[in-house]
Amino acid sequence: MLEAGKKAPEFTLADQNGKEVSLSDFLGKKVVLYFYPKDNTPGCTRQACAFAQAYEDFRSEGIVVIGISKDTVASHLKFVQKYDLPFLLLSDPELQAIQAYDVWQEKKLYGKTSMGVVRSTYLIDEQGMIEKAMPKVKPDTNAAEILAYLAEKK
Repeated sequence: MLEAGKKAPEFTLADQNGKEVSLSDFLGKKVVLYFYPKDNTPGCTRQACAFAQAYEDFRSEGIVVIGISKDTVASHLKFVQKYDLPFLLLSDPELQAIQAYDVWQEKKLYGKTSMGVVRSTYLIDEQGMIEKAMPKVKPDTNAAEILAYLAEKK
């Protein structure tokens, strides 16, 4: 996991509509960048819906919310449409951003070891620096934890 105070790695990935999006597009704004394993799985759906419910709170603060997984653009589009997600989902099948942000790690499930995306979130400041790194976040409380952190800073 990358640490707070480091420059956030630049990336350019396709969103759910196939449009290229770069992190540098959002310089001057705070960005919540959350990495998740897979569209339409229970935990990832709860996490995305929690961000959707809190989206107005983020938007009113001028904060951009971006989710990234290795799912395809088509999968992201279906996920966005099914749950009416109001934020960007970026497709990273080549693991460009996933590896740059050090969230592609060994995972153990039922005694089996495999590589996968560890659910993690970064808060990136207006200058493109990592303000807060949150490893192994919980899907149900991730959005609320970020909002609580931002409220504390005011």
